[in-house]
Amino acid sequence: MADERTRYFRRLGRLRRSARRWSVTAGGLAGAAAVLTPYAGLGLPDAAWAAGAGGALVLTAWRWLDLRALAAQPAPPALDPAETAARSRARLVAAVERLPVGPGVLAEVRRVRSRVALRGTSAAEPWARLDRAALTLAGMTSRLTGLAGPAVPEAAAADRSLRDLAGRVAAVERTLRLAPPDARPPLAEAHAALAEQLESGVAAYERLVVAAAGYVAEDSRPGVEPLAATRLIEATDLLHGVSSALAELRTVDPAPLRYP
Repeated sequence: MADERTRYFRRLGRLRRSARRWSVTAGGLAGAAAVLTPYAGLGLPDAAWAAGAGGALVLTAWRWLDLRALAAQPAPPALDPAETAARSRARLVAAVERLPVGPGVLAEVRRVRSRVALRGTSAAEPWARLDRAALTLAGMTSRLTGLAGPAVPEAAAADRSLRDLAGRVAAVERTLRLAPPDARPPLAEAHAALAEQLESGVAAYERLVVAAAGYVAEDSRPGVEPLAATRLIEATDLLHGVSSALAELRTVDPAPLRYP
């Protein structure tokens, strides 16, 4: 969507073009009426020419008045370049999200951008482990039903929290490199505490993924065979029984026929 300044100049240009068109139209109709109107009086066709010329002159005057009124207003201030770029990115993201594969593409772009932003910091390795665990859990989400259902939103919330924590660890670490020597001890202590929280959180998330995999494995291996496998086994046993019976019938000699 265009900003206020762009809309202002677009409207100004439209009014200017409209005023010029109506000026040309009114001049042409007035000239035609002056030439075609007979000196003896006005007929019905001549009245139509005159009415068209008068209406065009009125509309022309209105257009020029609207143009002068709009031109007298101050133009809205120009947007900041950063704000303009942000709006352009928002429009691009909205256009991509409307595509069938748009959400997946945007998620991958955000993931890669986050990984690049953490490169060279101590948060890069825990973030990579968290990312692998999250992708693994995403492949099992559809099977985590029943008692395991509440684990899915909890894992999503933990994933967001840990990614935010990784960003804070990286930010504090970069600040620590630039801090003067007398300000480094408290920053180093805060960085160590955040890094420890990140490490313990990622380890807990990995244990959650392992537990989810165990649930999926046990859920797909019940005590009885699945219904489809059971039916196949029953059909196989039936076919074996029929084939055995046919084989026995072929080995039995037919009894001699007796006539009364």
